[in-house]
Amino acid sequence: MMMGKQAPKLKAGDEIRILSPSRSLSIVSEENRLIAQDRLETFGFKVSFSQHVLENDDFASSSIESRVADLHEAFVDPKVKGILTSIGGYNANQLLAHLDYDLIGAHPKRLCGYSDITALSHAIYARTGLITYAGPHFLTFAMLRGNEYTTTYFQRLMLEEGSIQIQSSPEWSDDAWYLDQDQRSFHRNAGPYAIHEGEAEGTIVGGNLCTLNLLQGTPYMPSLKGTIVFVEDDYESSPATFDRDLQSLLHQPEFDQVKGIIIGRFQKASHMTEELLRQIIRSKRELASIPVIADVDFGHTTPQFTYPIGGKVLIRARNGRVGIEICE
Repeated sequence: MMMGKQAPKLKAGDEIRILSPSRSLSIVSEENRLIAQDRLETFGFKVSFSQHVLENDDFASSSIESRVADLHEAFVDPKVKGILTSIGGYNANQLLAHLDYDLIGAHPKRLCGYSDITALSHAIYARTGLITYAGPHFLTFAMLRGNEYTTTYFQRLMLEEGSIQIQSSPEWSDDAWYLDQDQRSFHRNAGPYAIHEGEAEGTIVGGNLCTLNLLQGTPYMPSLKGTIVFVEDDYESSPATFDRDLQSLLHQPEFDQVKGIIIGRFQKASHMTEELLRQIIRSKRELASIPVIADVDFGHTTPQFTYPIGGKVLIRARNGRVGIEICE
């Protein structure tokens, strides 16, 4: 099975560049910016910020030119080894036709983010073969409680060699922690469950479902051949919209060569339940013969593990037990 090109592992002392290809870092409080920077520096990284990271317009973002310039500069700068996105948003796909993919491919770096960054990370992977990463934003590192799982898996994937067995987090949260770090609500994590059992090995593609679907029919949509597809969605989704977004993905020409589906935990505001999700999956004949695992620790709830888009994953779901093993 083919995997993408891999940028070197990070190490202590490496510089991580923060940029805003979606919404502006300026919408994040200065206090949380400083906490996130301090946390990354505690891990041994040097943190730098792109020129336009705080630029802010009527869409809480910045011009296409500013965002493209910052991204190109981050990839070209030989001191920069990793790139973290500030936060998600809605408009990262504006950049895709403006990027120099030859330049990006010639200067491989570890780009990490999630949510709206799904469009950017998959376009880069599709056009260059460079493995990108679905994982925490810069802002994520400002969380003071309930973030150990997220930071541990980020460090393991970015710094350490070898495959990673994904364990379930002990608890999870879905609260506006960035507004109040003290008033938090945590829930016991029952762990993932299999809607369809089975075993599969494949190349990882996927992230935020409605954002990934923006790439359908474009040169920026990666091949689904031989993949295990990760999907999740946020509070703006509902059971009905998740159903139709998933169905749209299933209509893609290569979906018959997908080997499994892994579904991230839904936010409470989506009103998704296990029974509704099982009904949705059962209604799709395209999924009848492949493993489908749900309620996994990634997406818009906390915490989340980091995974490589273009990397490899092995999933096993037998007798009510679920195993997920990731390697690049």
